[in-house]
Amino acid sequence: MTAFFETPFFGVALTILAYWAMVKLQQKLKNQLANPLLLSIVVVSAVLIIFKIPYSAYDMGGTIINMFLGPATACLAVSIYTKRQLLKKNWLPVVVGCTVGSLTSMTSIYVMCKLFKLDDTLTMALLPKSVTTPIAVSISGAHGGIVPVTVVAVIITGVLGSIFAPLLIKIFNVKEPFAQGLAIGASSHAVGTSKAIELGEAQGAMSGLAIGVCGVITVLFSLFIS
Repeated sequence: MTAFFETPFFGVALTILAYWAMVKLQQKLKNQLANPLLLSIVVVSAVLIIFKIPYSAYDMGGTIINMFLGPATACLAVSIYTKRQLLKKNWLPVVVGCTVGSLTSMTSIYVMCKLFKLDDTLTMALLPKSVTTPIAVSISGAHGGIVPVTVVAVIITGVLGSIFAPLLIKIFNVKEPFAQGLAIGASSHAVGTSKAIELGEAQGAMSGLAIGVCGVITVLFSLFIS
């Protein structure tokens, strides 16, 4: 059994099974607090702790999963391409909304990091929290940020967006479906988009489009970060 834990198959299998089980659990409970991504992290951590399995053993499979981050980033171009007609029709609100959303996110994080006197490595790790993981990791790593912190920040941002998006839409009385989707995608990337899809087809389409556009804009902003 110990030999199994020391193979890449263990990390891959545990990750997939944990996520699959938590998706089924959420479907049964129908509660947004039972977020599959968040719960699968808890399950994987619990398994490693209970069975005293070294993280290095799990990470052998995790490294294989990380290999797909690059292709996943390239696939964002597909999202933009398939919605090109939607982008042509609504290019101004999409570009302006994503630009303002990305700039607001990065600026607010930068100001808060300075107020709390965090060092540059943590600041750079937190700045790209509102874009999808592959892009956030690339930006963080390129500017000396702590990549694991970036991953955690991205996950927390996405989960919170997925949970609170419907409530915030009601509070601020956002009735336009396109605006709802654009806001969700710009602030909480793929995890939030899963909630946008539940709200409606238009919300899901705009949220998916916002992921790609915000990713590009955030990368451009990051070029000016010293």
